[in-house]
Amino acid sequence: MVRGAHVRCQRGPTGAGDCLRHCACVSLTEVPNRWTRVPGGAPSAPRRWVAPLIPLADLFMWATFSRPSTGSLRVTWVTPATLVLSFATAAGAIAVVAACAAGWWSGGGWWPASAGIAVGVPLTVGSSAVGVVGAAQRRRD
Repeated sequence: MVRGAHVRCQRGPTGAGDCLRHCACVSLTEVPNRWTRVPGGAPSAPRRWVAPLIPLADLFMWATFSRPSTGSLRVTWVTPATLVLSFATAAGAIAVVAACAAGWWSGGGWWPASAGIAVGVPLTVGSSAVGVVGAAQRRRD
């Protein structure tokens, strides 16, 4: 059960329904912590140099099944957890791309190296875009 959830049990048509089968979550209260707390309201308009990265960051969030409820990071804050995770993912993906490129150039075979590069480059670009958008939101406000 989610902390802060209010549960309401509904009885079946006979009035003697099984409470566990008919429980429904009525509402969830926000329980922010240091990793999920964001300022109130929507973030301010992005800076000119960040605006082109927002569609890329939105695409990456969609591809990783982490799309915000509003649909875009233009009007949704990037949580501190997402910010840290995106920069850590970018650093790890850069390391993978560098190792694969070194393996490719040293003659270790083209297939494994090219597969690592093909996966690592989009991961690096997308997670970096999310991180930069989140950092710009924090810097501005």
